[in-house]
Amino acid sequence: MGSGILVIDKEGGWTSHDVVAKLRGVLGVRRIGHGGTLDPMATGVLPVFVGRATRAVQFASEWDKEYLATLRLGVTTDTQDITGRVIQERPVSVSAARLEQTLGAFRGEISQIPPMYSAVRREGKKLYELARAGRQVERTPRPVTVHVLELTGQLSPFEYTLRVVCSKGTYIRTLCNDIGQMLECGGTLAALRRTRAGGFSVNQALTMEQVCSAPRPGTMLLPVDVCFAHYPALKLDGSVLVKVKNGSPVLWPGEPGIYRVYDSSVAFLLLGRLEEGRLLTIKSFFEV
Repeated sequence: MGSGILVIDKEGGWTSHDVVAKLRGVLGVRRIGHGGTLDPMATGVLPVFVGRATRAVQFASEWDKEYLATLRLGVTTDTQDITGRVIQERPVSVSAARLEQTLGAFRGEISQIPPMYSAVRREGKKLYELARAGRQVERTPRPVTVHVLELTGQLSPFEYTLRVVCSKGTYIRTLCNDIGQMLECGGTLAALRRTRAGGFSVNQALTMEQVCSAPRPGTMLLPVDVCFAHYPALKLDGSVLVKVKNGSPVLWPGEPGIYRVYDSSVAFLLLGRLEEGRLLTIKSFFEV
């Protein structure tokens, strides 16, 4: 089995770990990682990296993500979504116009306090482990960026759909909770679908059923360089190629920036940075 990427459309009820564990068996590969955890209740894009392609996880997880979320007003839960224990219920008298006005406070760079039910570590343990033990601890606010936050529909007097494009580390649950607090009626995340992550959209995604039922699931892997398609390409050969594959910087003319680097047979080798006339390796992907 080779290396590559599977873009999975995760179903509700599966953890990201469940998906990875299942694919290890289906593909017969131990070295598998994913590009951005999705809560069990959430559905949508989960990029999965197989074999040497796992070296790209660190890049994919840094990129912006897009979500379609359902905000339920009037309810506050301990997990900040509908799977949690209801802490408070309040009447809702919020118009769509008022909600739209309130969303403005959550666009751009904002601070979020990570929820207790999250994988952030404190005191050597994940916050959700402390929460399940009945403990609450102080959490440091974190800066995140919400590039797009738009009201896309109204399902009922207290449920609205939102489209969110945001930076790494943004909790949509916390966003819904904080919007509800500002509206003074409480709010929680009722449904969540990730439509873009790691540079991949839901239109490229496969269900677990499609992958598991395929006679040769390994042929469904995308090449790892699709992650970096937005960067220009360089082709190397001869002694320059040998030096680069050995990890040595080489002299190379051209505009400074990040490049996809290939050999003469157009096999993807590495992601490189060109600066001051030298080509440096950021991360290699060729088999050694």
